[in-house]
Amino acid sequence: MPELPEVEVVRRGVAEHAVSRKLSSVEVLHPRAVRRHVLGAQDLAARLAGRVLTAARRRGKYLWIELGDSSGHPDGEGLVVHLGMSGQLLVQPVDAPDEKHLRVRMRFADGGPELRFVDQRTFGGLQLADLVEVDGVLLPEPVAHIAPDPLEPVFDLARLTERLRARRTGIKRALLDQSLVSGIGNIYADEALWRAKLHWARPTSTMTRPKVRELMEAVTDVIGEALHAGGTSFDALYVNVNGESGYFDRSLAVYGQGGCPCPRCGTSIRRDPWMNRSAYTCPHCQPKPRNAHL
Repeated sequence: MPELPEVEVVRRGVAEHAVSRKLSSVEVLHPRAVRRHVLGAQDLAARLAGRVLTAARRRGKYLWIELGDSSGHPDGEGLVVHLGMSGQLLVQPVDAPDEKHLRVRMRFADGGPELRFVDQRTFGGLQLADLVEVDGVLLPEPVAHIAPDPLEPVFDLARLTERLRARRTGIKRALLDQSLVSGIGNIYADEALWRAKLHWARPTSTMTRPKVRELMEAVTDVIGEALHAGGTSFDALYVNVNGESGYFDRSLAVYGQGGCPCPRCGTSIRRDPWMNRSAYTCPHCQPKPRNAHL
């Protein structure tokens, strides 16, 4: 599942290649790709035609494109893009062959490159949604309950710290709770916890304010480094709008490194089953606490 860095890379590509352009037509090639738009494919296509893409936005792992009328004046609606497990937004020349799993094609009035939504597993999709104001930020209604991510100006470390310390759960589970802080998934949680020398089962109630600050600095650092590397790609399903893979997987310290030596101390990295996923730690650098929440 794409996490914040991967979604941000896609957002930047859309902002560069598609924002300020007017849609001429939208073609939905698979109804499942717009299943979240309850009025159906024809309604979505008809309502998008003739409108201008005014901005590309993101909160955590959630991406949306703000829309305007035919003159480009914002009209309070956005196109929410759910990438799911394998969704891709690609910028392609109009004469480029269709991708095998092309689901939605967006053509522009200027006759330039198309914006295509490609999704092999069809877990992702598109939907139109009204924008609502939450704490001074305009968000699509389906995203309104999602907490700010660590890169947002409105992110409040003090508020997050108090909410974390009030929980009775493990720190990794809390990091992945999008109602507390958004954008952090399995990969970057493991990497940040390793950098902060915290075990994934450390109870949030035992986290001191300085330790929360250290952990969130580690989160911000690892996300920033992943952004610089174009995100993390383990297969061909995550790519940027030009079809290029990220390469942060080459810099992973613990995630997916079970049995390999810890880059810091040389101890063999441990893999634990965790919530139908995996958690990777260094047993020496990240000892399991006695009062762990498993």
